[in-house]
Amino acid sequence: MFVKRLGVNFQNRYFGVLFTFDMITKTMTRFLPIFLFSFLCLSMTAQEQLPYHEIPDYPQDYGPGNVAARMIDGLGFRFYWASEGLTQKDLDYKPSEDGRTVFQTLQHIYGMSEMIKNAPLAKPNVRPMDLSTLSYEDLRKGTLENLKAASEYTAGKTAEDFENFEVIFQRDEKQTSFPYWNLINGMLSDCIYHAGQITMMRRASGNPINPNISVFRGTIRNN
Repeated sequence: MFVKRLGVNFQNRYFGVLFTFDMITKTMTRFLPIFLFSFLCLSMTAQEQLPYHEIPDYPQDYGPGNVAARMIDGLGFRFYWASEGLTQKDLDYKPSEDGRTVFQTLQHIYGMSEMIKNAPLAKPNVRPMDLSTLSYEDLRKGTLENLKAASEYTAGKTAEDFENFEVIFQRDEKQTSFPYWNLINGMLSDCIYHAGQITMMRRASGNPINPNISVFRGTIRNN
């Protein structure tokens, strides 16, 4: 009798375990796609977080490298919001028949951001540069990442370090070199100028930038 009862208890526990396992399996099967989708979305968001949504905290001192890096950061912030959320209509817009489109302006800025990044490394800028395969998203991401890298290369540098910074143009075997001074009044200032052009042109095409941007503070104002 005892053995029979023991067998019944074992059988009940066995089927109870099977039932519990079956419920767990069904629950996991039901919610696993949701979990995987959420994880994928979070991963994509983390990967696509581009620099200069806001300007980083300012440095502790006004050394030459930090001042130059802050100028690059200021450009990065302005470009981030000038180029954010552009539509095909915006990209095709140009103010006159002879003017650049917004997309062509993005290409121009990207090319100069490469030079801004290369100068602290004294790395040659090989001409001509083929940008025909780069999309709007590629140009925007590449420009922001170039500026972030340039800022990091420049921050904390001394006046003596800047003596080794060079803007080098290379076409075939011929190289032409210029000091960093030319980059400040050249590419860096030019990119700020063109970021303003994009801001103006996208407004003209009906898609103004976020009105809560504060370029003075380098942040987004909360409503």
